[in-house]
Amino acid sequence: MIVTGVTARVPAKLNLQLAVGPPRAGGYHDLVTVFHAVSLFDQVTVEPAGRDGITVTGEGADRVPADQDNLALRAIAALRVAVPDRGTAAVHVTIAKRIPVAAGLAGGSADAAAALVACNELWAAGLTQPQLCGIGATVGSDVAFALLGGTAVGRGRGEQLTPALAPATQYHWVLAFADGQLSTPAVYAALDRLRAARPADPAASEVAPAAQPDLDAALMSALRTGDAARVGQRLSNDLQQAAVSLFPALRKTLTAGLELGALGALVAGSGPTCVFLAANAERALELAVSLSGAGVCRSVARVSGPVPGAAVVSAG
Repeated sequence: MIVTGVTARVPAKLNLQLAVGPPRAGGYHDLVTVFHAVSLFDQVTVEPAGRDGITVTGEGADRVPADQDNLALRAIAALRVAVPDRGTAAVHVTIAKRIPVAAGLAGGSADAAAALVACNELWAAGLTQPQLCGIGATVGSDVAFALLGGTAVGRGRGEQLTPALAPATQYHWVLAFADGQLSTPAVYAALDRLRAARPADPAASEVAPAAQPDLDAALMSALRTGDAARVGQRLSNDLQQAAVSLFPALRKTLTAGLELGALGALVAGSGPTCVFLAANAERALELAVSLSGAGVCRSVARVSGPVPGAAVVSAG
């Protein structure tokens, strides 16, 4: 059968824990994070074309690069290098976005992962998921997890993954999208500034770095029991104070969610999306409605997790 186009679906990610070490040479930071894939999806379609190109529609489409800076096109270029006998054909990539751009949810990395899965199918390259994860790790820190999905511990820059040994308990989340974006490099730079100021500023002690970031054993224990209340108590993000310092309105959003009954709250990744854990689907609906009416965010979405990573949904 001649395949004329392949569509893959890929989820957004949350970081239930994000522990950040001091900066290394080159500006990167060692991380320990607990990734969690949730049911907010982008769709990526690849079709044979005369030359590579990209079209983006949906949430924040005007802010997505439509040239070789696009992570999906970079992922396809990396796949071509890995399968030079297969990946010779040019492709047109169409990204239908629902994951907001620059929101701390790894939407760009998700699109790269979907492009890898879709082109692997289109070109009949036959690469396994671990092989695709290896290629994805060269494109971006979160690409490998977008391929894997579920709940997993990430180390290094987040690309060294170990699936979490936890039951597939369904958790119910409310995402509060901010009216604005945050640059990931800017948030890391703010974290470094806050930590450097710690000796003169006691308030900065909340972001004091460990020599190496550590996995939160209490969070992993809570995930193994499937107890949403315990999970909510252990949510943590070393980038949160830095994100709030750059985007002060987030403090009001986080406070509102907790006052409205969320089991836990945190900024997603480098922000500015705020994430709230609810006890069940009914409470998530009530929380979403209340947050929407409180005027503390641009919009809200109810999602659940964990969900699988990038996967082909149609080929024809």
